[in-house]
Amino acid sequence: VREPRLRWPVDPALPAALTGQRVEAIDRRAKYLLFRTAAGRLVVHLGMSGSVRVLPADTAAAAHDHIDIVLESGVALRYNDPRRFGSFHWLPGDAGHPLLDHLGPEPLGDAFDGAYLYRLSRGRRAPVKAFIMDARVVVGVGNIYAAESLFLAGISPRRPAGRIGAARYDALAGHIRAVLAAAIAQGGTTLRDFVGSDGRPGYFAQQLWVYGRAGEPCRRCGAPLRERRIAQRASVYCVACQR
Repeated sequence: VREPRLRWPVDPALPAALTGQRVEAIDRRAKYLLFRTAAGRLVVHLGMSGSVRVLPADTAAAAHDHIDIVLESGVALRYNDPRRFGSFHWLPGDAGHPLLDHLGPEPLGDAFDGAYLYRLSRGRRAPVKAFIMDARVVVGVGNIYAAESLFLAGISPRRPAGRIGAARYDALAGHIRAVLAAAIAQGGTTLRDFVGSDGRPGYFAQQLWVYGRAGEPCRRCGAPLRERRIAQRASVYCVACQR
């Protein structure tokens, strides 16, 4: 650990806890990478600018190379993060953590569907866009994918979540799944500096219907797209196509 001052300070006991452990599996939960060992889990969040690269362990550290996980094979998983918004947490045994304990279902998993959204939304006054971006409701639906899914479902991002019917939530859940699957197939959405594990940018940005297109004509009806702030995030939508 070269720099422990991440979003949350790295526990000084982390190196000792990991030394000698065999990584049995690597999973993902929402934006967290889970390195599973017999003794517990290492939970890693890359933040907004972080990356993990596989390098020879004796490679000289570059700027913003904060943490190395050195394997007995002679390679290191090197964590680089210019903004230091990421985090490393060690959870011994089966211990839980507040960052993980209250997360909603994965949007591509079996627990997520329109009936789930409809049931959870009853009585909610928050805008539906804020509702589906709440990680306690469902994980993985960020600003881009929320905007695109709502457009394809024909739902205004400003509509209160509790005033949307079951059939429209069925459509919305289907579009969330489809949009995420399409984005994954295209390698993600590169707006500035995002690259995938192969170093290539994501190409989903070339298929965006509304996100980042405020003032431009709607690709369906030609009306100018409008932008509003919803839950402190810029939200672009078509007032004609989305109700």
